[in-house]
Amino acid sequence: MKLSRRTRGVAAIAGAASIALLATACSTGGDSGGDGEDITLTVTTFGTFGYDDLYQEYEAANPGVKIEATNIDTGGNARTDAFTKIAAGSGLSDVVAIEEGWLGAIMEVSDQFVDLTEYGIEDRKGDWVDWKYEQATDADGRVIGYGTDIGPTGLCYNGPAFAAAGLPTDREEVAALLEGDWAHYFEVGAQYTAATGKAWYDHSGFVWNSMVNQLDEGYYTADGELNVEDNAELRDLFGLLGAATEGGQSAAQAAWDWNGGKSFVDGTFATFVCPGWMLGVVQGQVEAGGGDASTGWDFADVFPGGAGNWGGAWLSIPETSQHKEEAAKLADWLTQPEQQVKQSKAAGNFPSTLGAQEELASAAEPNEFFNGAPTGAILATRAEGVKAQFKGADDSVIQENVFGPPLQALDRGEVDTAAAWDQAIELLHELVEE
Repeated sequence: MKLSRRTRGVAAIAGAASIALLATACSTGGDSGGDGEDITLTVTTFGTFGYDDLYQEYEAANPGVKIEATNIDTGGNARTDAFTKIAAGSGLSDVVAIEEGWLGAIMEVSDQFVDLTEYGIEDRKGDWVDWKYEQATDADGRVIGYGTDIGPTGLCYNGPAFAAAGLPTDREEVAALLEGDWAHYFEVGAQYTAATGKAWYDHSGFVWNSMVNQLDEGYYTADGELNVEDNAELRDLFGLLGAATEGGQSAAQAAWDWNGGKSFVDGTFATFVCPGWMLGVVQGQVEAGGGDASTGWDFADVFPGGAGNWGGAWLSIPETSQHKEEAAKLADWLTQPEQQVKQSKAAGNFPSTLGAQEELASAAEPNEFFNGAPTGAILATRAEGVKAQFKGADDSVIQENVFGPPLQALDRGEVDTAAAWDQAIELLHELVEE
């Protein structure tokens, strides 16, 4: 088996977990399958995918096929789960969702996944935005993923919070107010914080990720070289964010934990970075916190610094699947434009197929939860100019484990910006192999 050059930390986690996994791992395919026999297809996704109704629709149209679905809470935990099972040599589902942030690491073990050109994916190449298809193509020309969504990003904001600060609440006026670079976004944030005494954004980590994703080259250069320590552009952006955080603009929330959703309801912060898939997260958090559409969250056609892509996923078929052909049929069907439109309506994400994008843009259906905002049409606009940034093998680990802890400490006021940067570089040397 070809092993990835992953971080020492992740490799250690995978190795330790695989010991337990080897003792408990079960067959990935369910029933033995075969012509005319009933089969069970296992699927693992993460976050908010919006597939539940589609699974039922597929089962109804394909008698004899049963889908057993597992959804992991976050992409980071899904990454650990996938690499633990790859290290163990068993346990992966028949269909596995892969997140953009760790696709680079998956590409280093791409031979562990089925080459989908053997199942006709080349006939669909024109369905997707070109860079989505290319991202899942390895150095040998093997295509290992059916594209699901992409992550063009707009800005979620809370109307009542804006009103309390004397800021406009109409989404077109908000877009005009916030048009500009990150420095301008933080300038408005300083005004908001001064007027209300409350935070502008939920925590620095998500803002940082959005800033990095807009660069031509992020944590890696386009040719795969690590690009952090001596990256002046990255350091300048970190300083800009740090100054805003030190100025009280961060609500110091933990990533993926907003006080059980209550922080989305009680006015703890006013803005939230929203790639398409995050709209479903916002709605889920508001509802978990006891709120509803009247809580006042809206979605504006604007984003600091311009176009950017955060996230997106693919459906892949591991070589260990006992039902490769049927798994490929399911993954192909789930990623057809018709299904991507349904997925978008269920999860709020934005499709990677051109046909689905065009349908959402033309329909401009109001999203009642976000004050009637035509979220699909807005995301279609936000997708203009988006290009895929090269993601290296340790990209998601750098984001979460290298920059995550220092930014959390900065949010809590335990370190200043300079110390947070130094801490990140120390973690980089510790966790990421040069």
